[in-house]
Amino acid sequence: MTDALAPAADAHETGPSRTGRSGAHATLRHVAGRVGGALLSLLLVVVLGFLLFRVVPGDPVVAMTRGRPMNAELIAEMRARFGLDDPLPVQFLEHLGQLVRGDLGTSYFYRRPVAELIGERVGPTLLLAGTSTVIAVALGLWLGVRSAWRRASRFDQISTGVALTLWAMPTFWLGLLLLVVTGDLFPSGGIRSSGTPPGLLPEILDVAHHMVLPCLTMIAVVYAQYLLVMRSSLLEEMGADYLITAKAKGLRDDQVRRRHAVPNALLPTVTQVFMHLGLVVSGAITVETVFSWPGLGLLTYEALSGPDLPLLQGTFVVLAGAVIVMNLLADLLLRVLDPRVRAS
Repeated sequence: MTDALAPAADAHETGPSRTGRSGAHATLRHVAGRVGGALLSLLLVVVLGFLLFRVVPGDPVVAMTRGRPMNAELIAEMRARFGLDDPLPVQFLEHLGQLVRGDLGTSYFYRRPVAELIGERVGPTLLLAGTSTVIAVALGLWLGVRSAWRRASRFDQISTGVALTLWAMPTFWLGLLLLVVTGDLFPSGGIRSSGTPPGLLPEILDVAHHMVLPCLTMIAVVYAQYLLVMRSSLLEEMGADYLITAKAKGLRDDQVRRRHAVPNALLPTVTQVFMHLGLVVSGAITVETVFSWPGLGLLTYEALSGPDLPLLQGTFVVLAGAVIVMNLLADLLLRVLDPRVRAS
């Protein structure tokens, strides 16, 4: 009798472990699939960037030699030195080989490694994009919660209308408008002033003073998406049965909103934040150009004027790679935060 029951007992004991192993395998398959998709997207970005910048008007050699006496032989020699006279497939294979080795090439105009130039400019871009994102997320979530909780009120109409208006404005036009309206209250360009007193605090205040206008421009065109997502998500939660139950237990509206409605409504907004982090970094090109902010955006604009092909390809891969990585993190985070995704 005992022997007959043993297999059944073993099967019962191994059931949960098998379920755990199958769940782990499913998670690994999900992660591997998403990482593989991200790598494929990055490869497509490399191919697209290479082909796209080959059709940009202008000849790098002609731009570099403008204003200097050059004959056809010297121009042909420079084109051969940069590999511009090779067939496109040969140029692409060489470019791909450099990327595999971690080499982004050498800038035509700066005569320096592209990776070194990007390393110098990535700090200001992360400072500007990171600061504006934190403020835009906080402002958007706060306004979105208030707008949803007071739906159809005057506050909801004004906050939503202003957000949509600012979101619809072209970024460069809004930046120029702020420059005109503020006048000499804030610096119109750069990241530091030449006459700043020495010391850590004066330098921090000087950089913060220069950040006001570009940061305000990025906040104005970004916070609306967080407001709208949070508002929509909270409106869906407000009709849920658990909120009615919480109110029936005697909880105040503020407690119901803070303890129950907002935490459940935050999930779509959290994934939205991660998905748009990469876009914020890549979208800083216009703002940095308007305010001469020495980041990756301004570096990309300067490379376009050449065109500086290695620098363009390098910045394009970095900016597009930031979007791909953030989308990957958002996808993986959604699986961690939402049990419904793990069960699917």
